[in-house]
Amino acid sequence: MTRGIGFAVAALVFVIDQVTKLLVVRALGVDLKFVQTLIGQKLGLDGLNHVQEVLPIFDLRFVANIGVSLGLFAANSDATRWLLVALTGAIAAGVVWWMFRERKLPDICALGMVLGGALGNILDRARLGFVVDFADLHFGAWRPFLVFNVADAAITIGVLILLIRALLVRDKAAGDSPAAVENEVNA
Repeated sequence: MTRGIGFAVAALVFVIDQVTKLLVVRALGVDLKFVQTLIGQKLGLDGLNHVQEVLPIFDLRFVANIGVSLGLFAANSDATRWLLVALTGAIAAGVVWWMFRERKLPDICALGMVLGGALGNILDRARLGFVVDFADLHFGAWRPFLVFNVADAAITIGVLILLIRALLVRDKAAGDSPAAVENEVNA
């Protein structure tokens, strides 16, 4: 039951991520086929400027992200693209393995957030050749964050929850009685 909740969290994150990307692409009038052509022909995306202010501190800004976090490992070829898909797929498989080994519901839910976000970005990269980013949080000219999406936010929040719990909250394994562990797994 507990792991089912983690997979439900993953599914929810995945669906919200994909739906928000679809809605933003439509709202900004982005032609994804045209973007794919520009990327495929290595023409660059400098002429594309799809931005809509939502709040003074938040814009919808289309970015075709061919790299991963912080623009690292840009997939400038199909081989690199599929290597990134395989690498992130292996990481997602590792998260699933961790979910099956984990006993604590908060950690399972955090892993579900990471898994759902990873799968959302993997689908984009496999289907489009890039990840759709759109959330631009800023304070005037100061932009403390790169443009991101729901998947990125879920991955970041999930990892932060895991880190905080590992450093500050996690019970010592020696303090867990076998009965308590059994109750957590069956919860």
